[in-house]
Amino acid sequence: MKLYKTSAGNAIFHNEQFFLSPEKDWDTLINQADLHSVLLAQTEQEPPLGAWEWLASQTVFSPIGQQEIWAAGVTYLRSKIARMEESKDSGGDTFYDKVYSAERPEVFFKGTAIRAVGDQGTVYIREDSTWDVPEPELTLFVNSANQIAAYTIGNDMSSRSIEGENPLYLPQAKVYDNCAGLGPCLYISEEPIPLTTPIRMNIVRAGEVIFEGDTQGAQMKRSLPELV
Repeated sequence: MKLYKTSAGNAIFHNEQFFLSPEKDWDTLINQADLHSVLLAQTEQEPPLGAWEWLASQTVFSPIGQQEIWAAGVTYLRSKIARMEESKDSGGDTFYDKVYSAERPEVFFKGTAIRAVGDQGTVYIREDSTWDVPEPELTLFVNSANQIAAYTIGNDMSSRSIEGENPLYLPQAKVYDNCAGLGPCLYISEEPIPLTTPIRMNIVRAGEVIFEGDTQGAQMKRSLPELV
């Protein structure tokens, strides 16, 4: 089941049909206990709107309300190795080595809704950065009861040249206008998604695929509940 934040309201996609939730406030809707059951009941009570052609007639917004966006860093071994290499000249490489195996994970503030862009939106890069990278992320929606209630896709745009110069520059490297891509929707499942779920990224420029790669949650150093 998927939940979209659209110009028509909060739209539930289930069994190849869209339904409008009677709850118009996004934050009130997504913070209800047992969100999957709540949305399922609403699809049984509301009339169907149509399939994908209905969504195409709407504006789709980033699936975020008043909550903040936080991110976990250095959760993959190859991320640790890359960050250490980038920061070696500044002497900051030991920070990444230590945080990878430390009891406390690195969790940093990424932004709020005003910093986020939705599907097909334009993420920005800093003009004072010389090396910038997209970072595809498994993104968790954690509700007000501190439970993983849904999943989405995130793009944690990063200014590598700034962070590599000094780890203390992390906020400048991470938080700026349109720095976070989110969406297009929340994926709500009855059971937690398996960590073997693949995460794939393609970078396409001028119609040509210039990079493609994949990983999975099972490659992470820490569990999702630990990060939450």
